[in-house]
Amino acid sequence: MTRMAIYNSDRLWKLPPLILHPFTDITGPTLLVESSRANLILKGLLSAEAFSPEQLKRTLLEGRYCEVRMLYYVGKDLVRWLEQCVELAAREDQLRNSGIKEQSFASLLLEDPPPIVREKLNGWGVTDYRSIFSRSLGLNAVFAEAPERCQLTDDFVRSYHSFADHMYTCYRTEPFTEIHSVNFDFEIYASGEYSRLLEREWQKT
Repeated sequence: MTRMAIYNSDRLWKLPPLILHPFTDITGPTLLVESSRANLILKGLLSAEAFSPEQLKRTLLEGRYCEVRMLYYVGKDLVRWLEQCVELAAREDQLRNSGIKEQSFASLLLEDPPPIVREKLNGWGVTDYRSIFSRSLGLNAVFAEAPERCQLTDDFVRSYHSFADHMYTCYRTEPFTEIHSVNFDFEIYASGEYSRLLEREWQKT
């Protein structure tokens, strides 16, 4: 990663809210549990029972591919938010030529989100949000659409974590200005929660 500078100002900018949509594949939770169990069996931490090594490897890969899809769609929401933030910066004289780019806002989200965002993620049980968001962005930096299973090798699916980490590192190689929550504030919502918030606001008008 290459940072150009650190943005310093006494002004607080309000960014658009980050809205995350649920992953709608109803088989997802089951696949993830079965994949995790298969991984433990393959590592010798659980009894293999009646499962063959081939069955276990197939179950593991099915779950890992489900994770790839879930992260990809999280990344779609993140990319949409980053684009909105860049549009806001482009309209503001103090930000337009400051070197603030998508990577600036991505770094803000991962490294220094506002306390209210961090608290909400923890409340949702999302403690390792850095890995989730960075890998989501890494996958979106490479794939224009959610990849089909037949488009991915078994090696990629099995070790997608490492590939996605490197993808995100490549995404951050372009120089950018580092920003912090002392100057940039935003909130995070689940899509249903945000819809209810808008409905309440509309009822007030």
